[in-house]
Amino acid sequence: MEYSKSHLFVSTLFLCLLSLRGNSTLQTYIVQLHPQGVTSSSFASKADWHLSFLEQTMSSVEEDASSRLVYSYHSAMEGFAAQLSESELESLKMLPDVVAIRPDRIHQVQTTYSYKFLGLDPASKEGAWHKSSFGRGTIIGVLDTGVWPESPSFNDHGMPRVPKKWRGICQQGQDFNSSNCNRKLIGARFFTRGYRAALMSNSPGVVQEYASPRDTHGHGTHTSSTAGGASVGMASVLGNAAGVARGLAPGAHVAMYKVCWLNGCYSSDILAAMDVAIIDGVDILSLSLGGFPTPLFADSIAIGSFRAVEHGISVVCAAGNNGPIESSVANEAPWIATIGASTLDRRFPAIVQMGNGKVLYGQSMYPGNRLMRSTGKEIELVYVTNENTGSEFCFKGSLPRAKVRGKIVVCDRGINGRAEKGEVVKEAGGAGMILANTEINLEEDSVDVHFLPSTLIGFDESIHLKAYINSTRRPTARIVYGGTVIGKSRAPAVAQFSARGPSLSNPSILKPDVIAPGVNIIAAWPQNIGPTGLPEDSRRVNFSVMSGTSMACPHASGIAALVRSVHPKWSPAAIKSAIMTTADVTDHSGNPIMDGDKPAGVFAIGAGHINPVRAIDPGLIYDIRPEEYVTHLCTLGYTKSDILTITHRNVSCREMLKMNRGFSLNYPSISVTFKHGMRSKRVRRQITNVGSPNSTYLLEVMAPKEVSVKVKPQRLVFTDINQSLSFRVWFISRKRIRKDKRSFSQGHLAWVNSNNSYHKVKSPISVTWK
Repeated sequence: MEYSKSHLFVSTLFLCLLSLRGNSTLQTYIVQLHPQGVTSSSFASKADWHLSFLEQTMSSVEEDASSRLVYSYHSAMEGFAAQLSESELESLKMLPDVVAIRPDRIHQVQTTYSYKFLGLDPASKEGAWHKSSFGRGTIIGVLDTGVWPESPSFNDHGMPRVPKKWRGICQQGQDFNSSNCNRKLIGARFFTRGYRAALMSNSPGVVQEYASPRDTHGHGTHTSSTAGGASVGMASVLGNAAGVARGLAPGAHVAMYKVCWLNGCYSSDILAAMDVAIIDGVDILSLSLGGFPTPLFADSIAIGSFRAVEHGISVVCAAGNNGPIESSVANEAPWIATIGASTLDRRFPAIVQMGNGKVLYGQSMYPGNRLMRSTGKEIELVYVTNENTGSEFCFKGSLPRAKVRGKIVVCDRGINGRAEKGEVVKEAGGAGMILANTEINLEEDSVDVHFLPSTLIGFDESIHLKAYINSTRRPTARIVYGGTVIGKSRAPAVAQFSARGPSLSNPSILKPDVIAPGVNIIAAWPQNIGPTGLPEDSRRVNFSVMSGTSMACPHASGIAALVRSVHPKWSPAAIKSAIMTTADVTDHSGNPIMDGDKPAGVFAIGAGHINPVRAIDPGLIYDIRPEEYVTHLCTLGYTKSDILTITHRNVSCREMLKMNRGFSLNYPSISVTFKHGMRSKRVRRQITNVGSPNSTYLLEVMAPKEVSVKVKPQRLVFTDINQSLSFRVWFISRKRIRKDKRSFSQGHLAWVNSNNSYHKVKSPISVTWK
């Protein structure tokens, strides 16, 4: 996803100035300490203990150690973040009780219809919303860019009282006070120390940003309202996609933890927010943040989320937007629900009629299309490629006014933002824009609320368009808008940008877990910026459109809230199992979910596309205790030090594996790797009845190609609710393995209730030869 919402440079706000100082020798590091540190008993508090490490290592005896301390962590991790020089870093590594030190990393942030697309109906008394009371009583904590509390999506009309267990606050700051919170938005905090420390070291100067939980950029308002926004009638984006906007769990409470700032989201701030959120009492943590895959022992989100899961908090994360590259999936820890992105069957047609009579399909949310319709005539087309200034991408200042004035300009997609290209065309005097996908984007169709008459066309259409331009001296075209069209296209399908598996650091777990709507999602938007997020955009809306796994993540977070409302005592693993084993692998037409022009594989969709109606009543679940994740890490060969870093548990893998011979993590999906010379593998699963007593489930298997699958037993007979039964699966490879080649195969295993076909508990199978 390109960040066409260039609201990172908004200058039309009442903003505070963050005072910064330059110091090129210092960098922020996250220092992890042993949770039962032998040296801690000498200090009155953990904070004093943390400061003592700085006092022992700081090279300047005159400087106060507290001035270097960025954060002190206790819940998500035992340790602290501090600014250190290289020599101080080396000294700190030598001190007792220091488990690991990691440099602060930057993470990047990654609706009126989607709830209907997912089968949620507020009028149905038998539907998932009514059965879950719309998620009432559940608290969704969102880590993002902040929130615009005045948005109608955060109106608390009809909301119940704030849960008694809630211990959070509504933190005051610039243009934000305690009155901005209510029974819907029950808490808001902001975390800026890691961000400010990085700017002190690397980017001296003045930065404009709200020093409060208030959203400067729109992303956090959008994601939080997608997860738990209230019902808002007559919602639209300047007339497009009109309808009733609702979050996936409209009865849930929302708490915002602002961790993302001008240039990204620092892991020290993220960890601080998770540290506090655990104490505050959230039920779900939703993180539409990510990047590239990172080893678990170096991943602050993975480390903090393990502690959250230990406290019974479900952690839901975006898979990342680096698809369709293989093994690009991020946030891949097995205790995290990792969410990829899918499409809806809602389109915004904006057809290109070329002068040669041929038609190209495009999409746009440009609202003011009367000008191009009323002229009734075609306008000259121009594609500027010979300026050596990036003019084909429509960079700022690259388009000669004499060449583009009064014409429709073709701009290649990529590098700069999509809506930004339209602003460049408008500034140069262009009458309209056709945004052309390149080979990287193929047919991916993220739309924007453009400044001027515009449309986005796919890669195949762009080839035809450019061929036409080159075939005539005066190419012409016009754009014809078709409003909002629903149900005319196959969906869901995998979003082109959605990150793909297999997991780079842990291929024994299939990731992503599921996919959810993430393309052209309409949700709440701040009133301080226009729908494109560009400084030049003076339009104001309550809702806008965005695309990314950032949008998919809060869909899954909202569904997790619904499941938790129905089953408040379920573990995070049980909730994730319910979402995964009930996911759909077919689209709304009953055909396989597509990934471009081919059926989607498990590394694109995981268990499939979320189905909230079935997720609240899965029949059976695969549960996992936190200590089982530790055993799993032992089976992967992680060192004692790595496991201590990740889980805060000091264990002997030798002893754990001795006590758990033949251990298999009880994951809802099955991933098998055959290394060279290996012919067979066995896995074990334990499944728990959460449906009806006296239930019998029969086996259904689709074996991966070139693999024989044997399951014992082939029938599971449950007499009681919450009864658990085990089964074993043998995989026998019939494939000849080449040393220099890796290959894959996939299938599935399902347990089907013999009395009703509704309860079909399905697990995807991935097989890798390497």
